[in-house]
Amino acid sequence: MPDFALEAALGGCVVGIDEVGRGPLAGPVIAAAVCLDPTLCYDGLDDSKRLSAKRREALAARLHETALIGIGRAEVAEIDRINILQATFLAMQRAFDALALRLDTPIDHALIDGPHCPKLPCPAHPVVGGDGRSLSIAAASVVAKVQRDALMAALAIEYPGFGWERNAGYGTAVHLDALNRQGPTPHHRRSFAPVARLCGDESR
Repeated sequence: MPDFALEAALGGCVVGIDEVGRGPLAGPVIAAAVCLDPTLCYDGLDDSKRLSAKRREALAARLHETALIGIGRAEVAEIDRINILQATFLAMQRAFDALALRLDTPIDHALIDGPHCPKLPCPAHPVVGGDGRSLSIAAASVVAKVQRDALMAALAIEYPGFGWERNAGYGTAVHLDALNRQGPTPHHRRSFAPVARLCGDESR
């Protein structure tokens, strides 16, 4: 289970950053930056992928009440223009900036889930498997996941048939079948191969 060991070792104001939505065929990538209160108990907080949707939503609600949070996103057009890795970094930078505006103190360190870090105005530390090691990163993973799932569920009402309320834009059989029958929407990533083929761009 994640804990505060990494945060304690660094000292000062430490934030955790994680993203959701690198793999889907549709929708933005969303990142969260979270500064937890180390005096509080966050029982049950874990990597969002290990939690049920109901548990994630309950934890996200508690986090919004007890932690300082910044949300950032990179839109589909940005993903297609600069590629998904750079768009992920952009979403993380925007989440960091949004959180920094809410803090009364400068951020000393950022813990980033994964092997790579965006450029930030403070030292950034990559943590492979970070959402299972750091409570701050786990919190960011939960917040980002709940935020993006809600967005995709709302888009599913506007664009029915793709199953986004269940698959969150990932390339499931239902999604791919609808994509082939209905064609891409404005929220599909045209730089991703299954969509690119339908758009006549086999070079992607």
